[in-house]
Parts: sequence; C-alpha cells; structure tokens
Amino acid sequence: MKIVDQHTNKLIERCKKGDKAAQFTIYKQYYKAMYNAALRIVNDSFEAEDVMQESFLAAFTKLHTFSETVTFGAWLKKIVINNSITALKKNNRLNTVQIDKVIIKEVEEEPQDYSGVNAKEILTKLNELKNNYKVALTLHLIEGYDYEEIGEIMHISYENSRTTISRAKNKLRQLLSYENERQFR
Repeated sequence: MKIVDQHTNKLIERCKKGDKAAQFTIYKQYYKAMYNAALRIVNDSFEAEDVMQESFLAAFTKLHTFSETVTFGAWLKKIVINNSITALKKNNRLNTVQIDKVIIKEVEEEPQDYSGVNAKEILTKLNELKNNYKVALTLHLIEGYDYEEIGEIMHISYENSRTTISRAKNKLRQLLSYENERQFR
C-alpha cells in the first residue's frame, strides 16, 4: 500500500470520528479534482462549486458506507458525478432519447487527420455538445467509465449508453472537422 493511501486512510478514520481538521485536510486534498469533474459535466463554475460542496457534505455524512474496496478519491468522484448529473436533470438540461425511439444509420466517413488538434480545442468542442453527449463522453473518455457504468450513472440502458457515446463521438468529430477545415482556408 502506498504511503499516500495510508495517510488518507488515517485521515478517513479521523473523519469518521468527526475530526474537523481531518475533514478539512481531505477537502484540500481533493477539492480541485472534484471541482474539475463537476465542471466538465455541469459546464457552469458556480454550479460546479455547489455540486462539489454538496458532494463533500454527502461524503462526510455517509463516510460509514465507504467500504475501502476502491480508493476514497474514486468513491468521492462517483458522488460528484452523480450529483452533477442530478443537477443537470433538475435544471432539465440532460436530454436522453430511448434507443427504441431512434433509427440508427451507419455512415462511412472519410478518415480525418486530427494531429493538429490540441486538448484545449477538444475540450472546447466537447462543451458545445448537447448535455447528454457531453456527460456521456466525459464519463467515458475523461473519467474512464465503461458503457455499463455510464448506463447506471445516467439511468439508461447499456445499449443506449453505447449509442449515445457513439453519436457523441461522431458529433465531436464533425465539430473538430469543421474547425479543422476553417483553419486551413
């Protein structure tokens, strides 16, 4: 076990006993990463701050349910992601379409060269996607969740998760291709 994990585990034990200093230390250790995770989903700095604060409060009050089968950071990030999606749903900004209501067409595209595209451009274009596409791609590509986990988080079927991610990738490619074409004109 890493020294950092041992230190975090000791802090968590102190947090379970209500130690405010330990809670503040945990907060300082994770707040930036959790804020960024929330911001990537809700796309609003004030709302991301609220989600992050609510998530820490929920984590500290439910710390007794933390089983240590995953790292504390992964457990906390799941809380942040769930709270972020709840915030989107509350504001009716997460639109999902059931897979049985969709006609799927496969289109062959010409291969594109994205070597000139940097990470900042990709994140900018990611934020231009519909919220459900942005959330699904963020969870898949940035947070590393698989289709089944994304389906559970977003309360959609496995198949709908795969379809949403596929469509989101295609839309992101379109946005990047359009931007790429504009730069070379």
